[in-house]
Amino acid sequence: MSFWKTLKVAWEGLMMNKVRSFLTTLGVIIGVAAVIIMLAVSAGAEAEIADQINALGANLIMVMPAFQRAGPGMGGGNAARLTYADLATIRDNITGINGVSAEQNTTQDVKGGAVTLSDISIVGTTSGFVNVHDYRVAQGRFISDQDNDRASKIAVLGYDIAQELFGDTNVVGKYVTIGKVKCTVVGVMKEKGVVGTTDYDNRIYVPITLVFKKFINARFGGTALRVVYVSAESKEAMDDVMEQLNVLLMQILGTDASAPGFTMTTQESIINMRASTTETFRNLLAWVAAVSLVVGGIGIMNIMLVSVTERTREIGLRQALGARPRDVQLQFLLEAVVLSLLGGLMGILGGIGGSWLFNALGSMRTVLVPGSIPLSFGAAAAVGIFFGYYPATQAAKLDPIVALRHE
Repeated sequence: MSFWKTLKVAWEGLMMNKVRSFLTTLGVIIGVAAVIIMLAVSAGAEAEIADQINALGANLIMVMPAFQRAGPGMGGGNAARLTYADLATIRDNITGINGVSAEQNTTQDVKGGAVTLSDISIVGTTSGFVNVHDYRVAQGRFISDQDNDRASKIAVLGYDIAQELFGDTNVVGKYVTIGKVKCTVVGVMKEKGVVGTTDYDNRIYVPITLVFKKFINARFGGTALRVVYVSAESKEAMDDVMEQLNVLLMQILGTDASAPGFTMTTQESIINMRASTTETFRNLLAWVAAVSLVVGGIGIMNIMLVSVTERTREIGLRQALGARPRDVQLQFLLEAVVLSLLGGLMGILGGIGGSWLFNALGSMRTVLVPGSIPLSFGAAAAVGIFFGYYPATQAAKLDPIVALRHE
């Protein structure tokens, strides 16, 4: 019997019990959809992490001083400190960089005109912020070195803050009160939106020295920089810049290679570190999806064994009319494979739709992985072949005389 004729007979056999055939495929549908959705969730988590890190700027090197607290046998405490004045030293002595910046955050109530906003993020920063973070000004200007040298009471508004306080009017030259400090607005940033968990348009930028002077308690190391951002000109220049930084920072801090007093981290290393965490999560999801497919395959095998028992007489009749054992085996194997492939197709549609719904309606970001579609479809076919082989073999082994006598 030809393959196509056997396939037709197998299809007719499945259509005899449409509801049972559909219910049999449910396990495969759920398993395939789970593979696609879970890989999409994992890819979405990785993309979210990468976006958050890359939103900081291009080719960034983050320098974090190792603060040491005073205690018995620990010396003077806070031994490793970088200050605002050290930024100029770094900028003037390191080659191959676009800029140097630092930030100090606080939260304050802000009043502008007749509008008062509560708990607004205030970012104390430096003139290099716009170059380091590739974030531009829409109106006016940004903070200058002179503003920081004088701790000037000036502010640059995020796009949304400017809209909420003053509407569409030109706000340069107007005043805002940050906490109890009255500042002159010198600029408005371009619209950037939310990246990761940071709303760049809902922040106000002021000189970092103003934050140290008015909002941070200097008695507890408040004037020490927590993180210094250095932007290299290119990825190729990053290693050289890091080597220069390593030497210069030890000179500034008065430390040596055995205890440098700082750590340097790049965006790529942070992404790789976070990726190792999400890899564990992804492996767990893969096992859950694999279990779903196995459960679906067991359901197919169970139904096929029941089908062989129910159709014993039909099998005997086919053999009596000339069907060979391998024809019978192929028929039942094709039934199992068709069931799993139909389940795979419906599962793919369900997985794509589910990924879209998670992304559109939920708080969890998903990114559809193209490779998950052929992977899940191939897994569905393998499930059909693996779990359909035993029932098909049992059907082929039936004695035609015994089968014809079966009631």
